[in-house]
Amino acid sequence: MTQTIDTLTGHVDLSPEEYQRYNRHLILPEVGVEGQKKLKAASVLLIGTGGLGSPLALYLAAAGVGRLGLVDFDVVDSSNLQRQVIHGTSDVGRSKLESARDRIAEINPNVEIDLYETRLSSENALDIFQGYDLVADGTDNFPTRYLVNDASVMTGIPNVYASIFRFEGQVSVFGAKNGPCYRCVYPEPPPPGLVPSCAEGGVLGVLPGIVGSLQASEVIKLILDAGDPLIGRLLLFDALESSFRTLKLRRNPDCPVCGDHPTQTELIDYQQFCGLPPIGHAPAIHTNVPEITVAEFAALSGSSRPFLLDVRRPIEDEIASMGADQLIPVEELPERLDEIRAGYEADVVIHCRSGARSARATKLLLEAGWQRVRNLKGGILAWSDEVDPSIPQY
Repeated sequence: MTQTIDTLTGHVDLSPEEYQRYNRHLILPEVGVEGQKKLKAASVLLIGTGGLGSPLALYLAAAGVGRLGLVDFDVVDSSNLQRQVIHGTSDVGRSKLESARDRIAEINPNVEIDLYETRLSSENALDIFQGYDLVADGTDNFPTRYLVNDASVMTGIPNVYASIFRFEGQVSVFGAKNGPCYRCVYPEPPPPGLVPSCAEGGVLGVLPGIVGSLQASEVIKLILDAGDPLIGRLLLFDALESSFRTLKLRRNPDCPVCGDHPTQTELIDYQQFCGLPPIGHAPAIHTNVPEITVAEFAALSGSSRPFLLDVRRPIEDEIASMGADQLIPVEELPERLDEIRAGYEADVVIHCRSGARSARATKLLLEAGWQRVRNLKGGILAWSDEVDPSIPQY
């Protein structure tokens, strides 16, 4: 195996308490005392303390990784608790970093914890990465994934990558010596809105535990210089089938970031790269189509009430419903336009959970010849917030 990090252990020793704590490691020939010293001397930067960051932080701390850096800017929400097991009910409303720090300290008080309560950006990434042996990407959006990848390559710090969606996950090691980076595999991000977020598509609660644990295993293997890490391989896991597949990956010599002659040598605007608006601005897709606010829609009644089309999935309608006149999932809409009961001249309002999918559907209908179509701004979440709080939020 190619050595990917160089952890100095000459100045590191284990206390009697640590010999007891790590005794199951110490009797493994692949770990032993020297391996445990490597773990204690190592430093790992975790991007995110959510679904993937939870098992990562818990198991790396338990394994005895000496220094963990945590990057996050969010607070704990009750909807996180189904999968983000580092946080508890009493942590709702707290900073995720504070919650994670306290839990890590309970698991292993020997771990040094650095907190970065900020959004990772092109302005701060290179500075935050400095001084760490490895970075572990537990993010859930494409701009940050590309940012982490590029910063990893530019600093020479390998990136242990994972992602999850619904029932599937993937794990790999990017940016290691002679190995591919994320851009070698995914040169371009998908068009905005094409891949639904976990908030829209859902995720099996146990999935990040499985995938994040695999990610933690890769981190430990790299620190120990043991086994065969996922450099040049992408591990795919399907929870429904309980199956694993491994795809071989190759470094692209023409990659703009890690190739033989890189053309991108500085961090860029990754929101723009992914076709998204700047942080803090409303998604551009919402401004490209006619919209109606939930307050305006609520004021319409009787004969003036437009035809309401729901473009969510049926399972979402079972959770929360506005009593739409028709439901056609946005993915099926292009093939089912002729099924819409409202005519071309009818007033049609389209809604989804937050307004993103319905904006795409509004654009689709307008391009197909509908004249009086509007997107319900903010979707059913806005309806619950501003009009009918009895409707559950999800």
